Amino acid sequence: MTEPDDILIGGEFAEFRTAYTPVVHPAGTAAVRRTVRHRRRRTAVVTAAAVVLAVVIPVGANAALNRRPGPPPVPAQTVTPTPSESTSPPPSTPPSTTAPTRSAPDGRISRAQLLAARIDLVSWAGAPKTCVSDNVRLRSGPQDDSVPTLLAGPEYGDLDDDGATETVVLVACRIGEASAKQVLALDRDRDGRIVTMGRVVGTREGMGDITEFSVRDGGEVRAHVADIQPCCSTPEWAPQRQWRTYSWSGERFRQVAGPTGFGTDPRLTDLVLTARDVVAGPPDKAGIRKVTVTVTVENRGPVDVPRLGFSGWYDLVRPNGSDLDRCRGVRSDGSDACVLDPLPAGERRSYTFTFGHPVPASGPPTLRVVHYDSQERYWSDLNWKNNEVELTSVG
Repeated sequence: MTEPDDILIGGEFAEFRTAYTPVVHPAGTAAVRRTVRHRRRRTAVVTAAAVVLAVVIPVGANAALNRRPGPPPVPAQTVTPTPSESTSPPPSTPPSTTAPTRSAPDGRISRAQLLAARIDLVSWAGAPKTCVSDNVRLRSGPQDDSVPTLLAGPEYGDLDDDGATETVVLVACRIGEASAKQVLALDRDRDGRIVTMGRVVGTREGMGDITEFSVRDGGEVRAHVADIQPCCSTPEWAPQRQWRTYSWSGERFRQVAGPTGFGTDPRLTDLVLTARDVVAGPPDKAGIRKVTVTVTVENRGPVDVPRLGFSGWYDLVRPNGSDLDRCRGVRSDGSDACVLDPLPAGERRSYTFTFGHPVPASGPPTLRVVHYDSQERYWSDLNWKNNEVELTSVG
């Protein structure tokens, strides 16, 4: 550039300063301080951001390395956004603390499964050693030996109200001519094994026999029980029989309906036999003495007797000519009997009997009165001690 040009430009700048100097004011020291403070703040913010990034990035990277692989990705779905009425997050549902319940095991056990399994029974009172109760393999069929036997069942029902079925059976073990019996409730555990839930009722609980049972709606078990068990010389019709109902209490079975005891048999009465005017003649050529005796029978009640029976005569020789001629011979408890007339409660009746008694004999003859019903079935007596008389003067 030539010197005249420099002079020209310098003049132009001089005219500019002259025109604008009156309206331009210097910033001064206060403006400088504000500018410095503003720059320091920006520097501090940038530095803090750099520090945060330096900390967060390693933590995030470490979390990404330790994160377990998630489920496989699913195809993306297009979601149409809907306007939200509130920007606050929805309330969270507290986690449940109740563990999920498992259904009760099915306790329906077939007869074949029962006979194939080994189960625990309640101990048999007064039974031989062969009547075992632990780890028992039940036998099927008639009770030929003294071993645990499945008599009846199975029957099924929900006994403990858990929504599953349980099994009920009647088992027995022979003790001489009679048998001990138990009604048992069986179930399965979580592993499917057969377990004994409990004994519903047994013969040692104030009864002598259990003949049948049934399971009712609602889980109740009805048992047909008897005070004595027909065996030996006890006839089938002699026991008192009752239906009793049992229910599971949560720990064991309890009786909830039916009689709780037998008491005095309402079918029996008290007969009293007395003898007088005993006459024994001399023995004949065969060594038989003719004996005549008058007996009186009193029915002290409370039951009318349809037929009076007299036993002991058929061990003797009966000549003709007495009330024995009207006898109709029937079977008694051990020997035949002479059955005669009815005797209502509160009344008495006398008879004169003539019979032959051999000499020498093993002892004096003993006469006994027996209660017979209209079907000529013999019954026990409320007091057997006054049912017999011994003719000591004839011995």
